[in-house]
Amino acid sequence: MKKYGLMGLVGVCALLCACSAAENTAVAPQPEPAQGKKAVVYFTRDLSAEGLKKIYSKINQNLTGKVAIKLHTGEPHGPNILPRKWVKDLQAQIPNSTIVETNVLYDSPRQTTQGHRETLKINGWTFSPVDIMDEDGAVMLPVKGGKHFKEMSMGKHILNYDSMLVLTHFKGHTMGGYGGSLKNIAIGCADGKVGKAMIHGSVPENTWGANGERFQENMVESAKATVDHFAPHIAYINVLRNMSVDCDCAGTSAAPVKARDIGILASTDLAAVDKASLDMVWALPEAENHDLKERILSRKGLRQLSYMKELGMGDGEYELVDLDK
Repeated sequence: MKKYGLMGLVGVCALLCACSAAENTAVAPQPEPAQGKKAVVYFTRDLSAEGLKKIYSKINQNLTGKVAIKLHTGEPHGPNILPRKWVKDLQAQIPNSTIVETNVLYDSPRQTTQGHRETLKINGWTFSPVDIMDEDGAVMLPVKGGKHFKEMSMGKHILNYDSMLVLTHFKGHTMGGYGGSLKNIAIGCADGKVGKAMIHGSVPENTWGANGERFQENMVESAKATVDHFAPHIAYINVLRNMSVDCDCAGTSAAPVKARDIGILASTDLAAVDKASLDMVWALPEAENHDLKERILSRKGLRQLSYMKELGMGDGEYELVDLDK
């Protein structure tokens, strides 16, 4: 395991590998006794609207005022995006909340606000208005301590909210290796014309110039701008379900899912919730996690965790609280 030292499996491997392969089930890791102060990560196997609401109640204490619910609403007919009913039921218990998105950089109907709104209809995001945050332009937010950026271009409407719930479908990602809560806000809050181009290292000669560790660091710096803007009024939920190696931006072309559904994780600590999610993926049987691990390692995805630590965004150490016991 030395090769994957960052992954510190927190005692989960034996338990997950021994669990039933039944679809939509998982065995929870057992938390090690806390040594010093660790972030708390909550876990439930209950992949349903009720499970989502239950875990949200554990991390919502600082979500006050006008709440932005940041999620990836997906490309047209995307097969793996979060179930709309789950999100509808959750939002119903979050007063003064709005689903937020931004337009995209890559070739997609979602490059324009009009095309994006049509895609929202196709994918069933019709139960509530969706704020496309860069519809009216962008705003620069500071990146404190960044080595690549001093500020990041965000959808202008981000300034209209007091708090943010980062509601994430955890899965693989073509360039990031994996898409957890960090990716959801790093790319997902950056505006489609400028911010996303900054993260991808765009120049006229090479639209997608950044990759590997540089791309991971760019994402972390972008996410830091959002975290610092809202802190402490920000919380994170990762749904470990339908985990293709491809992001929901791949739509219907996403690779088939091989990993079993695991459950839902939540925390007020960004590094901890993404680390716990990776630990659970790493603990799956090789036949299920091989493709995801290869995708993450080949893209230097673990740099997200180490760079978050360097920027003071959390060290990834956590205590897991199993809500099903």
